[in-house]
Amino acid sequence: TKFQEEIYTEVYLAVTESREVSMQHEIRQVEAASRKTTRPEKAIKYKDIFKDRPGRDEPVKKVLTTGVSGIGKTLLTEKFCLDWADDRANQDIHFLFPFTFRELNVLKEKKFSLIELIQHFFPETKDAEISNFEEYRLVFVFDGLDESRLPLDFRTNKIVTDVTETASVDVLLTNLIKGKLLPSARLWITTRPTAANQIPDGSVDVVTEILGFNDAQKLDYFKKKCKDDQLVNRIMSYIKTSPALNTMCHIPVCCWIMATVLEEVMKTREEEELPKTLTELYINFLQIQSIFNNRNGLELEWSAPSKEKILNLGKLAFEQLQKGILIFYESDLTKSGINLKSVSLYTGMFTDIFKEETGQNQDKAFRFTHLSVQEFLAALYVHLKFMNSDVNLLDESGYWMLSMRKTNLHHSAVDKALQSPNGHLDLFLRFLLCLSLPTNQKLLNGLLQKKNNSQTNQDTIKFIKDRLDSGLSTEKTINLFHCLKDLNDHSLVEETKQSMSSGRLSMESLSPAQWSALVFILLSSEEEMDMFDLKKYSASEQAFLRLLPVLETAKRALLGFCNLSKRSLEVMSSVLSAQYNILKELDLSNNELQDSGVKLLSSGLESPHCSLEILRSGVTFSLHCETLASIISTQSSCLKELDVSNNELKDSGVESLSTGLRNSNCTLEILRLSGCQITVNGCKYLASALSANPNHMKELDLKRIQLKLLKTDKMLSLELDLNTAHRNLKVSDDRKTVTVVREEQPYPDHLERFEHCCWQVLCKNGLAGRSYWEVEMKGPVIIAVSYKRISRRGNTADCRLGWNDQCWSLVCTEKGCSFWHNKEEKTVSFYYSSLMPNRIGVYVDYSTGTVSFYNATSNPMLHLYTFHTKFTAPVYPAFGFGFGLWSYDSTVSLCDL
Repeated sequence: TKFQEEIYTEVYLAVTESREVSMQHEIRQVEAASRKTTRPEKAIKYKDIFKDRPGRDEPVKKVLTTGVSGIGKTLLTEKFCLDWADDRANQDIHFLFPFTFRELNVLKEKKFSLIELIQHFFPETKDAEISNFEEYRLVFVFDGLDESRLPLDFRTNKIVTDVTETASVDVLLTNLIKGKLLPSARLWITTRPTAANQIPDGSVDVVTEILGFNDAQKLDYFKKKCKDDQLVNRIMSYIKTSPALNTMCHIPVCCWIMATVLEEVMKTREEEELPKTLTELYINFLQIQSIFNNRNGLELEWSAPSKEKILNLGKLAFEQLQKGILIFYESDLTKSGINLKSVSLYTGMFTDIFKEETGQNQDKAFRFTHLSVQEFLAALYVHLKFMNSDVNLLDESGYWMLSMRKTNLHHSAVDKALQSPNGHLDLFLRFLLCLSLPTNQKLLNGLLQKKNNSQTNQDTIKFIKDRLDSGLSTEKTINLFHCLKDLNDHSLVEETKQSMSSGRLSMESLSPAQWSALVFILLSSEEEMDMFDLKKYSASEQAFLRLLPVLETAKRALLGFCNLSKRSLEVMSSVLSAQYNILKELDLSNNELQDSGVKLLSSGLESPHCSLEILRSGVTFSLHCETLASIISTQSSCLKELDVSNNELKDSGVESLSTGLRNSNCTLEILRLSGCQITVNGCKYLASALSANPNHMKELDLKRIQLKLLKTDKMLSLELDLNTAHRNLKVSDDRKTVTVVREEQPYPDHLERFEHCCWQVLCKNGLAGRSYWEVEMKGPVIIAVSYKRISRRGNTADCRLGWNDQCWSLVCTEKGCSFWHNKEEKTVSFYYSSLMPNRIGVYVDYSTGTVSFYNATSNPMLHLYTFHTKFTAPVYPAFGFGFGLWSYDSTVSLCDL
């Protein structure tokens, strides 16, 4: 229509590359989609739906577009057709034939040839005597696959290749989609995600998804709909105060409902009287659509005709919702008590609630404006039947007296929603419970014959809390917390918040309900979840699994040192491959994960939905370098930084990995291979690969590998500075070895000499680049790097290695190793006890501010710890011996490399 054309606002359409079927309520899917930061190269314009895609050799002929109810699928196809008809786009198309599955459903029992089917819907083609469509460029649009009642059997349906051969409609469709019939034709199919898997893999060239309105598009829509900037600003400000309403506004139809209600009520009500929940909003929507005798503030009297029709529509909504049906035909209306002769009264009285869809062949179908409208009317019908007639439509026990109790109605509704495998009753439950609130009872005045009492709601709240402690999945508990919030009960959430703020919340002793409350609190936070650090809550697999919904909203996940197992990696793989995942950085370092866990993780990394840019992994990738090569070289890969340090890749693994690095699709910028047992040959593979694909790599980390190969560039000939040595330290003539001795050495006085209890010595060499050295030691020692300005006199922390901000130290004793800076011990999980290393490697990267220590005794060398800082002056290798309290004969020797 002209009005639709005027207010049309383009929705966000993106290439998605898969057809994942979600088992969540569509509102949950919209919440997830609203968090998705789609890459710009994935976004496309509707008019370019058949344009060739980068990386594709074949032209795009068949496109599948998915999107939840009300997201704009039908409107998008109608806009595509209108632009073509008005010569605004796609003028290379000769004929465009739009169909809807609801139209095709009524022809289920009939047979046509493809030519006859086209002529049935488009008689003008018959009048023009067009029978050979193979000479033309054709586009078929099939809208609403999820509404199909045709048996689309792609496996057993007979093959039809002749456009004049007669067959059932479903056979014609399967052959068109498979390309057997009119193979040159282009097809566009739209569907809700639940039905996308009806189309076999390989039968379409491109899969796209409508993600709805982003924030800018919402604003644009409201401006076109309301045409009053002041009102638009009020609406936008109001929506932002309610997460539920803000989420719904990603759906264009819900945006229209919101605008319809708020445009009306904001003219007559104060701010505090505006609808604050979805239920209040939909009651107001029903009021606006109904015929009233009069208005008196919030007291509304519903006309007798409107009451009857609301009940009949509610019955239809409830009965079809239980079956999961959204499109109805005349037989469905008859079963729900709607007289076919009076259908026009329903569509006239509730113009924007109940729609009659008349196809080009005049067959009629009916639907509610949106799934949420059907859910609301279904809940209203169940509520009214109970309140006015004492009929509990949800109770199947057969005990009539028990079913008359209001609490039994609510209990039945909660349990039915929990039993639903796909959450299709979640919003219905929230509507039903919220209808019992006094504010909504007042809005329903005239429809209700009696009102609910507050005790009923208290019993319902207690029942929900009992269910929260029964070990439900986190997804189920989130909806129950929404129910508690709708019932104005915040006790469990507030109790958990207070425990968190006071530090009394013990993760080890949380009940299931408290875990769920914690998840709900974190998900409900107005602050965007940028980083999820599992150790902040509990470094355990239990916490990981409990807090998974929170992780799914984060851009960075830090899971290092968290004792994760194969089970966790299986779950993590699902997160990475989820359609709406937004995870950009994943740290899995220092988790004992087996080979099977790596396989599970790899499947997630290979998913086209994986948007990971940074991966730090402590898992064993040594047997999976070919998989890694495949991951980094796929066109859909987003990886920019990969850290697989301390994996035994060896040269053979690097050779496999290099095949991915040389691929032009690989866009890695940082690759860390420290401690991967690579020799000169491995480095040659890397050099060759990076020469073939030189445009992206910015940093290649080969610490503890490359350093031993490049002695002239990276290795130092260190020399102890005799002028700094304490007199109880004996320095060898070649200045390479220092030993603790009882007798003071006859060193001359010097301003730089350590005195008193600081039995320490510095090297002469100041370091301001990248440097690596190794020392051999015997007995307890301190190995450090220090600024030259460290204090030399006294018995205070100012001169002790590790006890001030001038140095960074490794302390080795017979009890193990520890790391110190400015009096703070850096806790690590690695201990040596009797296996204390006798050779230590030290690597300093001045530009990045890192000091790394390695066990150079082991093969391969083992990373011990890295300090991160910002250097302000050159640093000097330093050695200490416990301030004279440790054993004599402790020795440190600088090694030749």
